[in-house]
Amino acid sequence: MSKNQRLVYIALLAAQAVIISLIERSIPSPFFFMPGTKIGLANIITCLALYTLPVKDASKVVLIRIVLATLLGGTLSTFIYSATGALLSFLSMLIIKNLQVLPISLIGVSITGAVFHNVGQLLVASWIAQTWAVMLYLPVQSVISILTGLAIGITANYLLNHVDRLHYYRYLKSN
Repeated sequence: MSKNQRLVYIALLAAQAVIISLIERSIPSPFFFMPGTKIGLANIITCLALYTLPVKDASKVVLIRIVLATLLGGTLSTFIYSATGALLSFLSMLIIKNLQVLPISLIGVSITGAVFHNVGQLLVASWIAQTWAVMLYLPVQSVISILTGLAIGITANYLLNHVDRLHYYRYLKSN
């Protein structure tokens, strides 16, 4: 694959993730008992990037999504929370995906990313509030993360299996 084709693919994934993030931000949280909790639909694109691109390029997709989504409708506070959650999520997903001892499916990788995204955000909240009491939200957040991570993982797995039919994706896999 040429450098231009790779850059276009990265840009397409990043654009899709930004649009999904902005749409999700405009939808009220389905978890009325946990204000600010979102499903994490843009992580579908993160999963696709993680499984179709080298790590360096997949991280670019995540970084571009965070920066552009913040510039198009966020604040410094949302950037800090998003960046920390996304970084911890991405790193945990990468580690779990590459475990050689125990093969874990895309769904398991997605669940791991969802849980660690919340861990990252709660760590930032604890730091800002200067108390570890914020971490008391972690058990409830983890249950929600497992459910949303499962849904995102199933969706990403479905898309990954169907994206395989596209010539461009086959071309990516061969290079």
